[in-house]
Amino acid sequence: MALISFKSKIVEAAKAAEMVQQWQGEHERVVFTNGCFDILHRGHVEYLAKAAEKGSRLLLGLNTDSSVRRIKGPTRPIVDQESRAIVLAALGFVDLIVLFDEDTPYELIKTVQPDVLVKGADYKVEDIVGYDIVCERGGSVETISFVDGFSTTQIIDKIAHELK
Repeated sequence: MALISFKSKIVEAAKAAEMVQQWQGEHERVVFTNGCFDILHRGHVEYLAKAAEKGSRLLLGLNTDSSVRRIKGPTRPIVDQESRAIVLAALGFVDLIVLFDEDTPYELIKTVQPDVLVKGADYKVEDIVGYDIVCERGGSVETISFVDGFSTTQIIDKIAHELK
């Protein structure tokens, strides 16, 4: 798959909503998850693969650089939003990526109306942003356990330690 086709997976919210409607009209089950995905690692890949298994299409909400800075602090992200989006788009099980600038994906979830909402198991299902939107339409909200020992913060800390 060429770089140009990877980039075609990165769309605006309105285009994603059109695609979701089309897929749902074809009886496909659309899964939504979101995150920063700074320094893509095994934990991210396994999480996203498990999320993709919850339906037939995976839509990923990706925090913009400014959103990541507000959530994670002034030294993050390490990898810029365009680069993060392209790397994630290269994953075959990711169907669409939408960048969002808010601190939460609530408005994006309201716009795209997925069938399944997925987050990490560190959340209680009823506390997941967008729970109300997805459940109101008869969809499901699910959690996935993380892979122990893999986090972006751990990678950054290890690199910083090695540089000392």
